[in-house]
Amino acid sequence: MRLFTAFVAWLPRALLTLAAIGLMNFTLVRLAPGDPAAVIAGESGAADGAFIEKIRADYGLDQPIQVQVASYLTRLARGDLGVSYRSNLPVSQMIAQRLPATLILTGTALIFAIVVGTMLGIASSRARGGWLDLAIGSFAMLCYAMPVFWVGLLLVLVFSVALGWFPAFGMASLVPKQGLAYLVDVMHHLVLPALTLALLHMAVYVRLARSSSLEVMGKDFIRTAHAKGLTDGQVLRGHVLRNAMLPIVTMAGLQLGHLMGGAIVIETVFAWPGIGRLAFDALLQRDYSVILGVFFVSSVMVVLANLVTDLALRIVDPRIGR
Repeated sequence: MRLFTAFVAWLPRALLTLAAIGLMNFTLVRLAPGDPAAVIAGESGAADGAFIEKIRADYGLDQPIQVQVASYLTRLARGDLGVSYRSNLPVSQMIAQRLPATLILTGTALIFAIVVGTMLGIASSRARGGWLDLAIGSFAMLCYAMPVFWVGLLLVLVFSVALGWFPAFGMASLVPKQGLAYLVDVMHHLVLPALTLALLHMAVYVRLARSSSLEVMGKDFIRTAHAKGLTDGQVLRGHVLRNAMLPIVTMAGLQLGHLMGGAIVIETVFAWPGIGRLAFDALLQRDYSVILGVFFVSSVMVVLANLVTDLALRIVDPRIGR
């Protein structure tokens, strides 16, 4: 019942947020230099003024900006993301084809970052002041300081070009595979891009888990648990980890937006066929409908992630929301 009440309270704010995001995205994209009608006409070999004006009229680009905004928001309310200027395909169809690849990439990266980062952070807190604490902290700082695109290129040079362990680009081999062989092939291609995307965010969880664990370990109830005769492992699993997870779960919801942004770079470096690569190509082609569609779908995913985070926090700590 508490979760349902939280959802009902969240829904109006989410709808208002998405409407504001849609309006802001439309305004920023239209302020960018470049005319999609001129790009389309130029690539078709008929870049005369009359043909450009016909293209603008066909796609409603000749309408006043306020009319275009009203039309766009109305279509969004109906779930219509429009039609691509370049391919003349529904934007929702194009995104639906690419979205699973992005979800696989970002989901794998997020899970890896949370699990490995939390484990390293707790290990660092238990070895506070020792060589292991120093080594883990230095590794986390190194991962956080390195640019994502540079890490991706470095991993390609080492593990793909030099060692030949993993593919350098794509989501699957050119030779089509079926069933379990296809799943293994996708996982093989996933290793380098997911690892590249995860390293930066893993460093955040290392520092967060370490500081949260140290804070919890200093509480009175931890000393009471040890006085009752509980082992270090029981205290860690039953008390430290449960309480230290609260800021980690909160950060996971906030980081989804960063993961979506980082996916654009990673998908470009590794030629991963997700919506990040789709947005990058659309930006170069001035395909406004596709750009707006990708931005809006990404915003919806971030808003939903924040809902899931809020509900997860209420499950982990029932005191929240009382």
